[in-house]
Amino acid sequence: MKQNLKKVLVLGSGALKIGQAGEFDYSGSQALKALREEGISSVLINPNIATIQTSEGIADKVYFLPITTDFVTRVIEKECPDGILLAFGGQTALNCGTDLFKKGILDKYGVQVLGTSVEAIMNTEDRDLFVKELDKIPMKTPKSHAVNNMREALKAAEEIGFPIMIRSAYALGGQGSGICQNEEEFLKLAESAFTFSSQILVEESLKGWKEIEFEVIRDANDHCFTVATMENVDPLGIHTGESIVVAPICSLKDEQTKMLQDLSVKCVRHLNIVGECNIQFAFNVETNDYRVIEVNARLSRSSALASKATGYPLAFVAAKIALGYTLDQIGEMGTPNSAYVAPQLDYLICKIPRWDLTKFATVSREIGSSMKSVGEIMSIGRCFEEVIQKGLRMIGQGMHGFVGNSLQFDDLDHELSHPTDLRIFAIAVAFEKGYTVERVEELTKIDPWFLSRMKNVVDYMKKLQGYKSLDELPADELREAKRLGFSDFQIARFVIHPTGSTYEKENLEVRARRKALGILPAVKRINTVASEHPDLTNYLYLTYGTEGYDVRYYHNEKSVVVLGSGAYRIGSSVEFDWCSVNATQTARKLGYKSIMINYNPETVSTDYDMCDRLYFDELSFERVMDIIDLEEPRGVVVSVGGQIPNNLAMKLYRQSVPVLGTSPVSIDRAENRDKFSRMLDQLGIDQPAWQELTNLDDVKDFIKRVGYPVLVRPSYVLSGAAMNVCYDDSELETYLKAAAKVSKEYPVVVSQFLQNTKEIEFDAVAQNGEIVEYAISEHIEFAGVHSGDATLVCPAQKIYYATGRKIKQISRQIAKELNISGPFNIQYLARKNEVKVIECNLRASRSFPFVSKVLKRNFIETATRIMLDAPYTKPDKSEFDIDWIGVKAPQFSFSRLQNADPVLGVDMASTGEVGCLGDDVNEALLQAMIAVGYKVPRPEVGVMVSSGAMKSKVDLLDACHAMHQKGFKIYATAGTSAFLNAHGVTTVPVFWPDERPEAANNVMRMIAGHQFDLIINVQKNHTTREVTNGYRIRRAAVDHNIPLITNARLASAFIEAICQVSEKDIKIKSWQEYEL
Repeated sequence: MKQNLKKVLVLGSGALKIGQAGEFDYSGSQALKALREEGISSVLINPNIATIQTSEGIADKVYFLPITTDFVTRVIEKECPDGILLAFGGQTALNCGTDLFKKGILDKYGVQVLGTSVEAIMNTEDRDLFVKELDKIPMKTPKSHAVNNMREALKAAEEIGFPIMIRSAYALGGQGSGICQNEEEFLKLAESAFTFSSQILVEESLKGWKEIEFEVIRDANDHCFTVATMENVDPLGIHTGESIVVAPICSLKDEQTKMLQDLSVKCVRHLNIVGECNIQFAFNVETNDYRVIEVNARLSRSSALASKATGYPLAFVAAKIALGYTLDQIGEMGTPNSAYVAPQLDYLICKIPRWDLTKFATVSREIGSSMKSVGEIMSIGRCFEEVIQKGLRMIGQGMHGFVGNSLQFDDLDHELSHPTDLRIFAIAVAFEKGYTVERVEELTKIDPWFLSRMKNVVDYMKKLQGYKSLDELPADELREAKRLGFSDFQIARFVIHPTGSTYEKENLEVRARRKALGILPAVKRINTVASEHPDLTNYLYLTYGTEGYDVRYYHNEKSVVVLGSGAYRIGSSVEFDWCSVNATQTARKLGYKSIMINYNPETVSTDYDMCDRLYFDELSFERVMDIIDLEEPRGVVVSVGGQIPNNLAMKLYRQSVPVLGTSPVSIDRAENRDKFSRMLDQLGIDQPAWQELTNLDDVKDFIKRVGYPVLVRPSYVLSGAAMNVCYDDSELETYLKAAAKVSKEYPVVVSQFLQNTKEIEFDAVAQNGEIVEYAISEHIEFAGVHSGDATLVCPAQKIYYATGRKIKQISRQIAKELNISGPFNIQYLARKNEVKVIECNLRASRSFPFVSKVLKRNFIETATRIMLDAPYTKPDKSEFDIDWIGVKAPQFSFSRLQNADPVLGVDMASTGEVGCLGDDVNEALLQAMIAVGYKVPRPEVGVMVSSGAMKSKVDLLDACHAMHQKGFKIYATAGTSAFLNAHGVTTVPVFWPDERPEAANNVMRMIAGHQFDLIINVQKNHTTREVTNGYRIRRAAVDHNIPLITNARLASAFIEAICQVSEKDIKIKSWQEYEL
């Protein structure tokens, strides 16, 4: 080891957002692990409270602070680190690090940048420098011009000729990028791109070429090679984060792959990158022509994928290289465990993105060069047919594989040539309708290598449909179907032709038949590099492409299976990964063999040294049963992975699988609205009035009783259909038309929607119906904002003592009635002194990591100990009485979702969260808001307020007074302006978007000119003019990167915080310094 380092600072990536998600939790945790192995003290700055990285035992000190130049500088002043790592926190860490370097702060405090130098990073990030560098060795890059204003942009467009690709420099995941066919599209896109970046690139479009990626590793001795080769199934023009990716490369000839590998190594050497690097090529198969599209001198989404795909932990190796090791010193030379050579793969992997575009009514479902997906999965198998079918089941959007999904498309050709998130299924439908491979290739530009294999699956489905019953189906054809990735469910569907809605019985028939014929999956092990005990790391997958078991199975072992949370999505993200990892680690501590099942490549839970056996495979009933048959565990934990494992509970219970903790019968009583409500009535617990109804007249009668507004949602049969709040008859009818026909089979649940009511979260752990530890948190926003989108304060500050007591009382009753053992969460509504229960989940909730870290009590550890009947420590009464406060704020990704309305409602829209601590609410809230991208407005630039109905005008009055006294300039739309002026707050009136659009003080022109530092826009009512005007203001704020708040209560809390606390007053305190 060359360097004598005592303390190293690591910058994390902050909240999860589209384009920068869980992969940085994984790479940062790996880097911290490498530092710990070396005995170097580590300091981490990352406000993301929900991740493993910010848990105890990973970094020596954790600061839940925003990753901005000011805050990082203050931490450097206080901690005096010797070195800093910038490559493990995505674009957030890189941009912050580059800024610290340019401002001379790193030099001033003598902090050394470890790994790739800042100059090399700038060479890859600044497009102009990048092209100049690559021209020296000559390597081809797309013809492009970096421009700084609109005039230059138009000139560049003329030189290159349409179609043209636009992208902004220094942005993540293709933000502000797109392809323009003509000048009109060009002007619109260029203007938006300039708001995200001062420099944009105008370049030739290579749409339709192949996209190939390599992960390259290089050490200080110039030993350099490609670790993984990856190929996008979708052609260029679709961002790699939006594309289906396979590894290793499938459709190129060996010499073509070799040529690109040599070019990658040459490029990385020339740029002098030390550590890990990702390089993307555009490649034309006919002419062997190529272009280097980009080089990322940091760990990226692809590097997390490549690590999981090959068993070569790129982040860990890159961290060791940054500390001065060379590749021959990592792992044992000459063994498969050495980091000196690239791993050889005898399997295929496939990555498929997960989108949640249906949550946003106005967003186009077309996918392109800007990233919209919120998560991803990886499937492993022996042939392409198997991995694509497995993968499409894993994304959790109700699909059963490549075929058998009963989807219909109005215009198939358009669907194939204009890709949306459903294009892969459109290809299946096209083959079913008799399209040829050539025709589909012409429409999609996807390589025939992939298409012909997709067609194999469709052809085999037709073969299976020819049989009338299972007995007719020959054993070798059943085996072949399994080899091609057909699930028992699909086989049941095609062969037995069942009529019911759930295929549970038929599914079990196929399973029994398969086992009787001895058709069982093989268990294969993937070699892992640089692991401490290579013989013990069991990184496994199941496949029908071969036979035999690579690991030994023993009877009566003390083992526990933990079911993970699957693909990240809106509503189920890294929080559940934190819960899963804590559960496996607690089981390990208690001497159990811990077994994890999960298939998300971005996570820490799928890191092979987190548990004793990792099955990187499906969380389907079929696959979980296959694994349980082999492992015969003491029990299965279904309560730490969010909704997916929870939904399996009853099915596993019916097969007499031992489910640990709360009984699945109780889980069903809490999940089923009807059973749960009846139970509350029996216990005499209050709940909002509700009814399950089967026709429109009954719905209207119910509404006559309770009055508008009401919350309408389909009963849980129709998954994915959104909930909605209806304020009048016309809204109700529009919604019910959209939510499919209301009938006996598909009832809707209509409940009274309470306005101006506090929402309170109760997170707890119980043992045999007795509550062991709990946390009470409150939402800043009133009920009506989904709990995942609300700003949470823990411990609750503004509820009556009586309310708090009542909540504890009711929770005890519910815990006792359901005999809960393990984690659970109840959501309450409170107004004046009434308390009502909205729902109860008998699993860990999204706020578990947050409350565990604020209270410094690991709720999941306690819960796991209880589920395994192990001893645990009960908290003292005094431990709930802490002197600090935590605030959790949501991170939205609206800038990624063109045309989405950035307004909050009952359906969740945030993609991530941060949590910050402070001595009072204002200090914690201000940090949290800055950490999710809000800036403190400058008084001279000012704030724009459009405050909606009279109720919210009054709510905002005190806040506006405070700003006025602090000398802030306040702009407001007509009604708000009149109201504020009448109450002694001087404001400048501005015109609505549809009034006098040419006037200098029209709000749209002022937003385009960046004349506000903060926009507060509260929806007034639901008339069309109000909705479109408000929508245009909100959308413009997002498109011009101006902070926006759409909730009156949050706005007044934020304003109170900025008026009471300045950024300089925020104390730099690590999590470890908040002591009881």
